[in-house]
Amino acid sequence: MASPGDEEAGHGIPQTCPEPPPRCAPSCRPMTLQIAVAVLERDGNWLLQLRDDIAGIVYPGTWGLFGGHLDPGETPEQGLRRELLEEISWEAGALSPWFEHQDPHRVLHVFRGPLTVALERLVLEEGQDMVLASFDELRSGMVWSPRLGERRPLAPSLQRALAKL
Repeated sequence: MASPGDEEAGHGIPQTCPEPPPRCAPSCRPMTLQIAVAVLERDGNWLLQLRDDIAGIVYPGTWGLFGGHLDPGETPEQGLRRELLEEISWEAGALSPWFEHQDPHRVLHVFRGPLTVALERLVLEEGQDMVLASFDELRSGMVWSPRLGERRPLAPSLQRALAKL
């Protein structure tokens, strides 16, 4: 949760060595993170998660997409399905790979699919709010949080998905 560029899931880069490269052995250099997130659409709107306002997480208090890190041995789709169950208690139907974004420390897998239930049927288990946001609201760069009663900015991973449209 500490790497400034790890906006996709809010976690830091796992490292098994206390010394930074190149001093540590190759086996203890930072691992490449695999992250999967979903653009879930309902009636032309995107489901968003408002990240917690907790010190130490990446991009606290911003709107992002539901998803997170893959566990060892998981495919991107398996990891995403697990994360959706953990974060909103929802078992997704069809999910299609949309695009990947890579940098030296992480691979972001972005999927798209329909949100087949009403927002009220989801149970928010992680984050401080969730909404279905219109494209106009998304393009404005700020989305209203009904729970907080204020607008909050978009996380870079969400901005990246919008740029793909």
